[in-house]
Amino acid sequence: MLQKENILIVDDDINILELIQRHLQALDYHTYKAVSVKEAVAILRDTDIDLLITDLKMPEVDGFQLIKFVSEHYPNIPKLVVTGYPSVQDALSAIKSGAVDYLVKPFTKDELKNAVIKSLSTKRKRKSIPEKSHQGKYNEIIGDSEAIKNVTQIIERVKDNKATIFISGESGTGKELVARSIHYNGKFSSAPFIAVNCGGIPENLLESELFGYVKGAFTGANDTREGFFQAANGGTVFLDEIGNASLAVQARLLRVLQEKEVVKVGARKGEKIDVRIIAATNGNLREMIAKETFREDLYYRLTVVEINVPPLRERKEDIPLLADKFLLKYGNEYKDRYITIDTEAKTLLLRYEWPGNIRELENVIQRAVIMCDRSIGVNDLPEVLKYQINFPEEGLLSLKEMEKKYIQKVLAATNNNQTKAAEILQIDRKTLRGKIKE
Repeated sequence: MLQKENILIVDDDINILELIQRHLQALDYHTYKAVSVKEAVAILRDTDIDLLITDLKMPEVDGFQLIKFVSEHYPNIPKLVVTGYPSVQDALSAIKSGAVDYLVKPFTKDELKNAVIKSLSTKRKRKSIPEKSHQGKYNEIIGDSEAIKNVTQIIERVKDNKATIFISGESGTGKELVARSIHYNGKFSSAPFIAVNCGGIPENLLESELFGYVKGAFTGANDTREGFFQAANGGTVFLDEIGNASLAVQARLLRVLQEKEVVKVGARKGEKIDVRIIAATNGNLREMIAKETFREDLYYRLTVVEINVPPLRERKEDIPLLADKFLLKYGNEYKDRYITIDTEAKTLLLRYEWPGNIRELENVIQRAVIMCDRSIGVNDLPEVLKYQINFPEEGLLSLKEMEKKYIQKVLAATNNNQTKAAEILQIDRKTLRGKIKE
C-alpha cells in the first residue's frame, strides 16, 4: 500500500473547507484543515505537509501572506489556490508569489482531483523522490521505446533555455506532460508554469486572459488586470490547442515572440516579459495555413524546436509499462492493493490500436480495476477492445479513417449527444464539431 499524502486545506468558509476535505478523503488523502492563517502555520510547524490548498480572501491575514510564508519556510510544499471567478487576477498574482496552480469556484470533484494530482507531481519532481522509472530523470514519461527515448533526448537539450518549442501529437498522447517535463526538470522550474487551453476559453475572452487589459478597454473592464503572460514572467506559458486561437490572438502572439513584450487589450504601450512559450496541437497547422486560418509567420516562430509525441499504436512495447503504472495508481485508489492483469487481457491491450492513446488506456485500466476482483480479465475490458480491425489487403486504414470510425462509434453510443461524446473522447465540443464537419 502506498503512503497517503498529507494535504492542508485553509479557508475561513467552513462549508467550502468541509466540502474539499470530504472530496480529498474520498480520494484517500490525509487531510488537515484550518480556518485561519494562524491555525495553518501551527499545523505546518508540527506536521509533514505534502500540499497546501488555500483560499486568498481571509480576515486578518490573507492567503497571499500564507503563500509567501510557505514559499520562504517550506519551499518544497506546492501551493494550490482556490478562488472565486471575480478574483482570477488575485489567483494570477498568487502564482507569481509561488502558487503552482489555481482552481476557480465552483469546481467539480474531478477538477479538484486533477489539480491536486498535478500540484503533488511538482513536489515529487522538485524533491526527486525515486520512482520506478524507464527514462532516468524523466520518470513521469513512461516508456522504453525508441520513440520515447527521442522525446526525452530533445527535452534534455531544451530544458535549460527559453527557445520556443512546438509539441505535436494526437489527442491523449501526453503533450502537456512533455511540456511540464521541460519546465520542471530545467533551471527555471521554480518560476511559474501556466497551461492555457486555447480551445477551452471562449474566443472573446482568450485575448484578455492571455495578455491582460486596461481599465475601460471593454464593457466590464472596471480595472487594469494582468494576463497569463505577465503572471508567468520568468517561467513558461503552455498554449495547448494553439490552432483554436483566432487570427487576432495569433497576431498578438507573434508580437510577443518577435518583440518579447505584451500589449494589454486597450493599451498603447507594451510591457517587456521574459517567458518561454511552448505551444501544442493535435491538428495539422500546415493544413490550417493553406486554409488561411493560421498565420504562416507565427507557425515558423513557434516551431524553433519541434517535438512529436508518438501515438500509442506506434510504441506498443510501452503499453505493459503504462498499464503497470495505472494498475498501481488505481489499485491503490479503489482496492487498496495492487491489481494484476491476466495474459488474455494483456494480449487484447497489445492488439488494440488505441485511437484515444494513453488517455484512453488509462480510462480502460481505471474502469477495469473498478469492475474486477483481484485480477483483470477479458470480461472486465470494454467491448471495443474485443473487436479486431480487419485492414484491406491493399493497405492499412489511414489515421483519418480510423479516427472517423472511432468518433462515429462514440456518437452512436451516446445517441449523437455531442457533449457526452466530447467528454468520452476527451476533446472540447468545438474540436468535436470541427471533426464532424470535416
